[in-house]
Amino acid sequence: QRSRPYLFSKPVAPAIVTTSIAVQEILSSTTELRDKREENTKYFREKMIVSGFNIKSGVHPIVPIMLGDATLAKDMAVDILDEGIYVIGFFFPVVPKGEARIRVQISAGMEKEHLDSAIAAFTKVGLDLGVIS
Repeated sequence: QRSRPYLFSKPVAPAIVTTSIAVQEILSSTTELRDKREENTKYFREKMIVSGFNIKSGVHPIVPIMLGDATLAKDMAVDILDEGIYVIGFFFPVVPKGEARIRVQISAGMEKEHLDSAIAAFTKVGLDLGVIS
């Protein structure tokens, strides 16, 4: 409450503006990263569905693994972290009641072996918790 520049206005920090411009230039110059993210997303979604998981349809890189039960989503996220994969469980009030899920976000920075490790962790924990058979 004592810093006038931050009390009466909320400008975007210069570093954020500069970084945003640089990102736009990189993304405009090539589709390589977007293409890789798209391939990674498709690969992860296909493998998880084949493994028996219920995934909301879509082509976006945010992959919701639907579980329904809040406690199950929380417990599964903890167990997957124990396998070395960091994921977040989402449940009410963040999502509607009965639509608890684990949210996975795929990126171009991931290689196939990263995705395979995550799929293996999900499969192991999913079998242990009875989510898949």
